Amino acid sequence: MPTNVYFSTGTTSEQRLYEDLIIEQLKIYGQDVYYLPRKIANKDPASSFDDSYIIEMYVDNTDGYMGEQEIIKKFGLELRDDITFTVSKLRWESLVGNNSDLVAERPQEGDLVYFPTTKAFFEIQFVEHEQPFYQQSALPTYKLSCTKWEYSSERVDTGIATIDSVEDSLSTDTMNFQFTLENEVGSVVLESSIGAIDYIINEDFTMATQSTGDQGQIFETAAGTNTSSTADDILDFSERNPFGEVDEY
Repeated sequence: MPTNVYFSTGTTSEQRLYEDLIIEQLKIYGQDVYYLPRKIANKDPASSFDDSYIIEMYVDNTDGYMGEQEIIKKFGLELRDDITFTVSKLRWESLVGNNSDLVAERPQEGDLVYFPTTKAFFEIQFVEHEQPFYQQSALPTYKLSCTKWEYSSERVDTGIATIDSVEDSLSTDTMNFQFTLENEVGSVVLESSIGAIDYIINEDFTMATQSTGDQGQIFETAAGTNTSSTADDILDFSERNPFGEVDEY
């Protein structure tokens, strides 16, 4: 038997009211976050984040991060913190989607969400657009399933110092540390007889401070091998004991 024709659902006015109520709840109980669309150049393997849009999103995780979180693997400790954000489709289209530089008409996998409360970046892994499932015959929200972002030499230049600082602190590109001229137009280079360009790099550049995955200096300090004395070494590799075994007296 068909549904009652006198109680129709999904009318335009009901859908607008439903959407307005969702936006109001997000503005009350949501969090201000920055949405960073990813830009990929055709000839440049490294992507970039040049724009940021502040927008309200609701954090679905009330008991903390989801996912595997902290796990120990053969390459060390990995952080796999997952989080889910809910954003109004209408608000996203009005604040982000209207940008003429964006090709996509919805949030894209690979884009970033910066969460100022935790000072962390999250990369979108999946965009769910059918939850809630056709309430009032409408789909008013996006659910963004995200995981904590791992920086891998992307260019971040949004104009917001807090966001852009991630590139300055983690980038392994030595060109970011070259000496520039006073007019900031050129760089100081060395003479070369083979035609290659050699730049003068600031001594502030070290892999230990730029790459969180480089733990060599940490291990050397803990093992005591970064000092001239062997008294604090874990293993004794002196000439008297070349294989590092414990002496028996």
